Amino acid sequence: MNGLIAPIDITKNGLRRGNSIKESIDTFLEVLLNSVCGETAIDPQFGFVFNNMRFEIFNERDGVILNSQEEDDKQNDLYSKKISGNSRNLNTFAIDLKAVVEKYEPRLEDITTSMSYVRGERRVYITVVGVITETKEKYQYDTILKIWN
Repeated sequence: MNGLIAPIDITKNGLRRGNSIKESIDTFLEVLLNSVCGETAIDPQFGFVFNNMRFEIFNERDGVILNSQEEDDKQNDLYSKKISGNSRNLNTFAIDLKAVVEKYEPRLEDITTSMSYVRGERRVYITVVGVITETKEKYQYDTILKIWN
């Protein structure tokens, strides 16, 4: 079984498809992780909220993002979240990541996520683990985000 590849690519034979469902899920997760919440008009909640913080000051010592606009109470919750952690830890971006993957990727179940900030490299390592709903095979997606400042 194969799925569509994102971004959509129209060929003379129709929509381009991947070689496997894993490839299709991988490309969708890449789009989801790299999308800023609010940039998709049809669904403003689509994307990973971590990307909305890319112009903020990153506190490497504490592993959090500093709030540059104290009056924005709605997003103050985001500034208390730890960058490193997993979806079983409270108050981490990994919980938010798990929530958006569960919401937008129905082909996965039993999802867990982890994010690990490596200070010396200035990178965040992201892992999404789950089970492909249709085939019941184990699934893992790994990627790296470079810290923006």
